[in-house]
Amino acid sequence: MKVKINIVGGGLAGSEAALSLAEKGIEVTLYEMRPKVKTDVHQTGYFAELVCSNSLKSVELTNASGLLKEEARMLGSILLEIAERHRVPAGKAFAVDRKTFSKEVTERIESSPYIHVVREEVKEIDLNDEGTLWIIATGPLSSPAFEKWLSGLFGEDLFFFDALSPIVAADSIDYRRCFVGDRYGKGSGDYLNCPLDKETYERFWNELVNAQVAPIENFSDKLLFDRCQPVEEIARTGIDALRYGPMKPVGLIDPKTGSEPYAVVQLRKENKEGTLYNLVGFQTRLKWGEQKRVFRIIPALEHAEFVRYGVMHRNTYLNSPKILNRDLRSKGYPNLFFCGQITGLEGYVEAITSGRFVALNVMELVKTGSTFYLPEKTMLGALINHITVSGRVPLSPVYANYGLLPPVKAKGKRERNLKKAERAIEELKKFLKERGF
Repeated sequence: MKVKINIVGGGLAGSEAALSLAEKGIEVTLYEMRPKVKTDVHQTGYFAELVCSNSLKSVELTNASGLLKEEARMLGSILLEIAERHRVPAGKAFAVDRKTFSKEVTERIESSPYIHVVREEVKEIDLNDEGTLWIIATGPLSSPAFEKWLSGLFGEDLFFFDALSPIVAADSIDYRRCFVGDRYGKGSGDYLNCPLDKETYERFWNELVNAQVAPIENFSDKLLFDRCQPVEEIARTGIDALRYGPMKPVGLIDPKTGSEPYAVVQLRKENKEGTLYNLVGFQTRLKWGEQKRVFRIIPALEHAEFVRYGVMHRNTYLNSPKILNRDLRSKGYPNLFFCGQITGLEGYVEAITSGRFVALNVMELVKTGSTFYLPEKTMLGALINHITVSGRVPLSPVYANYGLLPPVKAKGKRERNLKKAERAIEELKKFLKERGF
């Protein structure tokens, strides 16, 4: 089956799909509108730019994200292999230097003889050409024109709101008023912890909930994704909400006092050099001037230099249960595939693995004329099954979690999760062997 393959979108999913196909000697054309057409949150023209956190979440198998990473490795993910070379210390989390990571992905793509890069905005697609396969990986930040075309094609118009955390310069942090450490002493001291006493915390909380937020067209708090709630929205649920959320002090001992602080703000390295730090869990919609004013109430950040302010943006995704099959192929248009966050998958590794999955399916389609589904007992298989089959309509974005997998008999959550992980790995091993991958 000789076809032309076009990929729209050079984020994590699109980059993974392009490199995966090129690895097998399959030519692709990759369309990316940046830097000619900018988005609300991207800062560069690099492929696979990380726009939110620089963390790919946990590496432990007791965590669903850890299992998804293991499955990605088994499937041969190229971006995960690149990410390994750009890791920065982050305790149990898998964090990367976002600049060097995206730079290497870009260099790999631009130097590949099998990938033709077109730096233009795709506003619509001609689906009448049966000799062309399209992989749509425009992510949650599809251009307005392309989003309009998709809405017209499927008769669906869905979106939700997401937020980013601010980043501060390391040399502007007051290290006398913070301490290095990981929760319960587990890790290699990868976080800076900024403690607040009760009086300072309550002042911070009061200023935060009363601070001015940036206006956003058609904004509704009902359309906030639960994993990216702005810190001010969390705070409004109660004065102690932050102390049980992003400012939780549990497991952190301040060496100056020998006890847990009343509240704590954690900072995580943004790059290998350690010149930039991200405020963990501090996604925000506050106006930029308000961010500087309110976040500088945190003692260690009294003179902080903000190199990137937090912002909120609109994310677009499909109503996948109505639109997509379990191979992430359109139900109504057989030459159209989707991958990444536009499908309703939420998270970096989710986007990467879906890109690899679609690339493998396109290879299979070109080779045999058919596609495949993944076992539902694997994490990726369960995720895709949820967004295409079992998820409610309209779809809410979903990230890797053990609740998606069938139950197992075991005592305690940790043991249950480990059993599910072991089963998933065995299922995927068996599947890959049978398919000859």
